[in-house]
Amino acid sequence: MADPKGFMTTPREEWPRRPVEERVRDWDEVYVPGALLPIISKQADRCMDCGVPFCHDACPLGNLIPEWNDLVSREDWRRASDRLHATNNFPEFTGRLCPAPCEAGCVLAINQPAVTIKNVECAIADRAWAEGFASPRPPERLSGRTVAVIGSGPTGLAAAQQLTRAGHTVAVYEKDDRLGGLMRYGIPEFKMEKRHLDRRLGQMRAEGTKFRTSVTVGRDVRATELRARYDAVVIATGATAWRELSVPGRELDGIQQAMEYLPLANRVCQGDLTESPMSAAGKHVVIVGGGDTGADCLGTALRERAASVTQLDIYAQPGAERDEDLEPWPTYPKIYRLSAAHEEARDLETAPSADADARLFAASTLRFTGDESGHVRSLHLVEVDEARLPVPGTGRTLPADLVLLALGFSGPDREDGLIDQLGVATAPRGTVSRDAGFATNVPGVFAAGDAARGQSLIVWAIAEGRAVAAAVDRYLTGSSQLPSPITPHDRPLTV
Repeated sequence: MADPKGFMTTPREEWPRRPVEERVRDWDEVYVPGALLPIISKQADRCMDCGVPFCHDACPLGNLIPEWNDLVSREDWRRASDRLHATNNFPEFTGRLCPAPCEAGCVLAINQPAVTIKNVECAIADRAWAEGFASPRPPERLSGRTVAVIGSGPTGLAAAQQLTRAGHTVAVYEKDDRLGGLMRYGIPEFKMEKRHLDRRLGQMRAEGTKFRTSVTVGRDVRATELRARYDAVVIATGATAWRELSVPGRELDGIQQAMEYLPLANRVCQGDLTESPMSAAGKHVVIVGGGDTGADCLGTALRERAASVTQLDIYAQPGAERDEDLEPWPTYPKIYRLSAAHEEARDLETAPSADADARLFAASTLRFTGDESGHVRSLHLVEVDEARLPVPGTGRTLPADLVLLALGFSGPDREDGLIDQLGVATAPRGTVSRDAGFATNVPGVFAAGDAARGQSLIVWAIAEGRAVAAAVDRYLTGSSQLPSPITPHDRPLTV
């Protein structure tokens, strides 16, 4: 504990964002470049080095948060990087994309603003790359065993890196033309510039991990053939089967799934397209779904110069403070949060009819109506009560030239034939079934990440990848020294 009074003398200060009018004109990350390092050592001083650090329990990776907070406060960046990378393969991803359940579990958060754990993590990761602390770590010797990892999202990449470093020969199969899964084509550039992803992939290649892009397992290569070729297979395809909205008018043109819309904007940023064929430019946009994916659509539509953007959330607007009776510390509370995209929508007044920023809370879609050509033009909604039942007399209509459905995902997509060809069992909700050791019912086939857990956070995805790597290593060699931070049955800290 570098400063015993730091939490009393230093107020919480977060990484400042660029002015709204500036950042919506480009696709760069929303934060002020270089503005984090000057403040982060004092912010790390606010950590109390608790005897029982609940931030550990709130983080599925078991990050050694008080340790690297202390090292950052002393500006010992190399040792801080070592402690951070001991539990997290990709802190530059989580430092930008994770909603930071660790901060909800911070002991200081009982009665004060929490330590800026996420910002400290990001600062360490970026400093590690700048100072050369994140050099490749190839294995000293090879085991002679081979592993195929299907999917290159955070789970697949974490599993592949751990297994490669353990000495196994690993090949990652990705159906898209570029690696990264949802981090590549689902996460907008303004949330995480893809140079961070490409840099980490370069490290993994230097360590010996092999990558096969534009290969859909089950279609381009049979899953059974892959299983016969490798000593073990890890299914880490994610949960890509999106949820539908079955209301009248759903068949109209201009109603798209969020994951049909977001990848095109990312391809524009990658240089594949000059303009997205689903661009929101000049259109009245309505986003159905109040989660992070909906917020990503919101920020993207603003940068494409939409005429208006409104986001519908079926839940009531949460309060600004934690409800200690319903969601006591250290659980992750449902409070009103203002993402960068929502801040932009609020300041630009893109949704005049919204309750707050761009959101309409407690709103449920009734139907869509279109024009003579079959294109959507209006969305009809109604307010709902706590039981999600319509409130009489609250119906209203929003103009809608483009509707984006951001309703979440139910499990892995089965259209490619991967699951059926392997014969792996699935749970009633559509996810891949596995035992306490991440193994499916098919010998040598393991499952991890959203494909088995269901839709979750990036920090859980990386934890799953690390844990399944230990299970596969144990299967191949009889024992393992790799860390296993979670079990398949662990769940987030909630009431």
